[in-house]
Amino acid sequence: MSDDLRDSTGHLIRELHGVTLANILEYLVERLGWDELAAQIRINCFASNPSIKSSLTFLRRTPWAREKVEKLYVEVRSDEILSKQP
Repeated sequence: MSDDLRDSTGHLIRELHGVTLANILEYLVERLGWDELAAQIRINCFASNPSIKSSLTFLRRTPWAREKVEKLYVEVRSDEILSKQP
């Protein structure tokens, strides 16, 4: 079950153990790019002149948006781990 997927250190992906919001955002931008991120989570800071700094400021002040970003991170990380399994 994808809820029980673990990272290379053995921590559950869904618990975000030791993963900062900056790490999450950088990972998603690297994997998906700003355009896809804006398409999946419709917030202006991803669509209009996006930057890590401005997005972090918004996400830290907006709990519902942060939750969506964290959920997307768990989904993308889980898919990545599943695709590497034999």
